[in-house]
Amino acid sequence: MALQYCWARLNLLIGFMPTYQSTPEFKHGQSESTGILLVNLGTPEAPTPRAVRRFLKQFLSDPRVIEYPRWLWWLILNGIILRIRPARSAAAYRKIWTDEGSPLMLFSKAIVEGVQKELEKRLSGSANVELAMSYGEPSIDAAIGRLLAKGARRLLVLPMYPQYSGTTTASVIDAVARKFNRLRWIPEARFINQYHDEPGYIGALAASVREYWDKNGRGSKLMLSFHGVPRQTLLDGDPYHCQCQKTARLLAETLELRDDQWLLSFQSRVGREEWLRPYTDETVAELGKQGIGRLDVVCPGFSTDCLETLEEIAMQNAELFVESGGESLHYIPALNARDDHIRFLAGLIEKHVGGWPQTYVDDPASGQRALAMGASR
Repeated sequence: MALQYCWARLNLLIGFMPTYQSTPEFKHGQSESTGILLVNLGTPEAPTPRAVRRFLKQFLSDPRVIEYPRWLWWLILNGIILRIRPARSAAAYRKIWTDEGSPLMLFSKAIVEGVQKELEKRLSGSANVELAMSYGEPSIDAAIGRLLAKGARRLLVLPMYPQYSGTTTASVIDAVARKFNRLRWIPEARFINQYHDEPGYIGALAASVREYWDKNGRGSKLMLSFHGVPRQTLLDGDPYHCQCQKTARLLAETLELRDDQWLLSFQSRVGREEWLRPYTDETVAELGKQGIGRLDVVCPGFSTDCLETLEEIAMQNAELFVESGGESLHYIPALNARDDHIRFLAGLIEKHVGGWPQTYVDDPASGQRALAMGASR
């Protein structure tokens, strides 16, 4: 075995032959299951410059996120950004960090737990749900490994981004493909690329807004703020801008809002490159100058609350609005682990696993026959 291992590694190094991961968990006669992988963006392990730097380096090194020439971006990232931004971002993370950890992580775990329980009611076969992050831990690679260890021979991947973008959804698909590229026995796979116009998603958003208004009153306008991306992505054919527009329109229609009662914007831009417009911060400042008394903001592109919603919108932009002349900005929380959000996600998964063969049940006799014919386990 040692000789075989050395030979395989030597071939890999000189480019003759790849080395694939074995499947040691497989046993003949073992029951098979469906693996459900829910993927969110990720979060630093702690609100410290060191942890944030490690997270940002992985995140900003993804060519899906930054499409500059790699040599140029490496110089910018390592020579400038990672020397300045970690301390600033860590300070922002500390404002929203809880005793239990990152809000994004806590809400994501709660969603996975809720979806697992809901699927146990809906699906007749065995289905296991795992959480993964595009950046940081738990990694996509490790999460798929855990599902395979539980007998997953079918894998459904659900990026928790309602609107498709090459900067987010495609990055998840890339990571799954890299894992598959190292597997000896690849499971059947399906991907849910977007759910921006699903009735259950729009309905849950509308219900969350109505419930907030019932408890806290209602502002003069409702702003729908989505995460921004460079405008060039739109020109290059990315559907994100169009899907954000459709989500906003459907939500406004469901809430029965007039055109003058709502508006759409894009937040979180960085750098000097033009991003999708209108910009959230500029729009917030302008509305404040117009004397808008109260502005309500919801962020339909975020499945869970995170730095961009809790610190950027609920703190930074709320302060900007008041400084510009407005009275108050109210942030309406993301769907997080709401019951209707859980039910929607479980229903979406149920729909997408439809048509897959039923899981094979444990068959000890089959396992014994395989062993008798020379199988190793």
